[in-house]
Amino acid sequence: MESAFKVVAKAQNRAIMKNLPNLLSFFRIISIPFVVVCLFSPTPLASFLAALLFSIASLTDVLDGYIARQQKVESAIGKLLDPMADKLLINSALIMLIPLGRIPAWMVVLIVGREIAVTGLRGIATLQGLVISASNWGKAKMVFQTVSIIGLMLHYEYFGINFHLLGMLLLWVALGITLWSGWDYFVKFYRGNPKKSDGR
Repeated sequence: MESAFKVVAKAQNRAIMKNLPNLLSFFRIISIPFVVVCLFSPTPLASFLAALLFSIASLTDVLDGYIARQQKVESAIGKLLDPMADKLLINSALIMLIPLGRIPAWMVVLIVGREIAVTGLRGIATLQGLVISASNWGKAKMVFQTVSIIGLMLHYEYFGINFHLLGMLLLWVALGITLWSGWDYFVKFYRGNPKKSDGR
């Protein structure tokens, strides 16, 4: 009887670990409305809460990826949810920072435009049987975007640090990496596209 309970417990633990990465991705998506609501107010408290929620949500991205790799529980829905949750969280935060005057709209247009272009490109590549894996540039882009957004959300000066200035400096770096990584995806697609020699 005891061994039967152990088998059931192990099966339950495996089921939990298998679904945990997807649950964390869902958590990121669910956290977006709360971040957006906080960013409707320019007050220091609302800004701090938005930065806190955004930071927690961003950390789940690292956690769910780690769990999926360690437990080898990557799934088809996870491959869809994880990048979708990241893009929704990042783009929502960037857009909400525009009316607060904390970020130039043209920078948001370039960043969001790059995401749309690369997502479309990867869709076309999949239809043609090409796999364009995420590069280190793409990962660096995500890190700099996340940290810069946290700084811009905090906005005010804490511990003698001007977080708005820090956020803008990091955002410039993030923008450069974002555009370069986007170009890198298109180069990889062109080099791996068997139809390019046919002029199509």
